[in-house]
Amino acid sequence: MDLLALADFNRVARHGGFGRAARATGRPKATLSRRVSELESSLELRLFERGTRMLKLTQEGRALYERTGTLLAELDEAAAAIASGGDRPRGRLRISAPLLFSQTAMGKLAANFALKYPEVQLEVTTEDRAVDLIEEGYDLVIRVNPDPDESLVGRIFLRDRLVVVASPGLGRPAGDRAVSGVLRETGDPTSSWDVVAPGGNLRITAEPVLRLSSLIMVRDAVRAGAGAARLPVSLVSHDLAAGKLVHWGDVDGPEIALWTLYPSRRLLSARVSAFLDCLKEAFPSGTPEELAAFID
Repeated sequence: MDLLALADFNRVARHGGFGRAARATGRPKATLSRRVSELESSLELRLFERGTRMLKLTQEGRALYERTGTLLAELDEAAAAIASGGDRPRGRLRISAPLLFSQTAMGKLAANFALKYPEVQLEVTTEDRAVDLIEEGYDLVIRVNPDPDESLVGRIFLRDRLVVVASPGLGRPAGDRAVSGVLRETGDPTSSWDVVAPGGNLRITAEPVLRLSSLIMVRDAVRAGAGAARLPVSLVSHDLAAGKLVHWGDVDGPEIALWTLYPSRRLLSARVSAFLDCLKEAFPSGTPEELAAFID
């Protein structure tokens, strides 16, 4: 197989078109088109569906892109490392991270990483959706309790848990009485929280008074006395210690696990390995207490 043709195919697939790939890489559009056509002929496969205004990978083309993209990246990195006389992290590192972790911790993490590895151009985007790591060109993603994905490998680097908290002035629920609730999610007009409390398990019915899109907004509204809420303990531990909020109990449910995910491959790039090391240095035990201390 012609590696140059394969590399040009990956450039077109990554950028979503011959014109875009040509502008991004500086290679002539006609050359890219010819190389891809030659690759299709040698494989006897159609790799792209060509429309008048769009280009789309076929099923076979997507499979080839996912299998070869990381291998070509490793070849480039190996060549760069040999040329520079070492495996020092360098180049662009693209990361996708969830909203709350980005708002509370990623700025400090990114600064520490940039100071330690000045030859790496770190780019972090913030979104809670499950991005397509390969298709959208990310080197690493951080996700909360991700669904299993056979095309990715990863590890848990932080754990957290949900607690129900309220301002000191809001009375604890008694009997079947509903309490004012500050919610992030949308859904039914009422929510029930199963809580493990010192006095025994109980179910709290929350009557929503606010629905907010950010957990930091939820915390601030609870601080102001708007109602009770379920929040990660790392986000409210300082308020609990200072008496600004009171702890009604731990939410009875699965833990919050933050994962790093990256393409399944034998060798990680020096950039990804360096970022994973920075996470390990910041959160050696991966506890909620470490995260709370880090974002203080």
